[in-house]
Amino acid sequence: MDSFDSSDINDRDLVHSLARGLEVICAFTRSRPKMTLSEVARATGMTRATARRFLLTLVHEGYAGKDGKLFSLKPKVLRLGYSALASMGILDVVQPIMNDLAKALQESVFVAVLSGEDAVYIARATSDRLMNISFAVGTRAPAHAVSTGRILLAMEPEDALLDYLDRVTLERLTSNTVMSKVKLRAMIDEARAQDFSIVDQELEVGIQSISVPIRDSAHRTIAALNVCCPTARFSLPDITGRILPALQAASRRVTAGL
Repeated sequence: MDSFDSSDINDRDLVHSLARGLEVICAFTRSRPKMTLSEVARATGMTRATARRFLLTLVHEGYAGKDGKLFSLKPKVLRLGYSALASMGILDVVQPIMNDLAKALQESVFVAVLSGEDAVYIARATSDRLMNISFAVGTRAPAHAVSTGRILLAMEPEDALLDYLDRVTLERLTSNTVMSKVKLRAMIDEARAQDFSIVDQELEVGIQSISVPIRDSAHRTIAALNVCCPTARFSLPDITGRILPALQAASRRVTAGL
């Protein structure tokens, strides 16, 4: 029989080396894109010898690179995330809906997921404008400073959110960037209550953004749908009055499609 649930799993069933290898991959973040062997060992709690074996395996398989004493992840590691997303069907469903939204609003539209302390952009659609805001697929942004990150953090379980707030280092990117964890927590709570997040020029001056959660058929948040709103074209009332209803309708279309 092939069926089982998580309660059937015991320690004998687990491949601990695989779990530890994933720990090594997750140790690399936006604030730590390159690390020495000693730094990886320290970040994962492994011995240097153990960390070395995992790192060299990742290098051999093309998931990591080595430049002198520094290790870093390579683009091939994105396949792990894309495989999961593709198996959920989200990319096939969301792209045409994003294209429709970008055409209707004449603004750039993105989908992001949470990865450690960052929001990672996994899909995008651009408008017919000559100048579009363009994050490449795979771009990472600090979750605390973008609306995608805020709404995804708002949907995290309380223990995961507390762990994030405990470990994150808030980076000042503009004069608007929130630098107080107490204030950030309040904004995350507000995003949870209203089911959307607006960030005003915290990542880049002149760029506002709004995001709503994308949920699967079981009502679990699996991604965030985002529209970037340049301050030259939008006031905050414009965003809530015009962009938000269109975003919410598009998110419901994605859920129905899934």
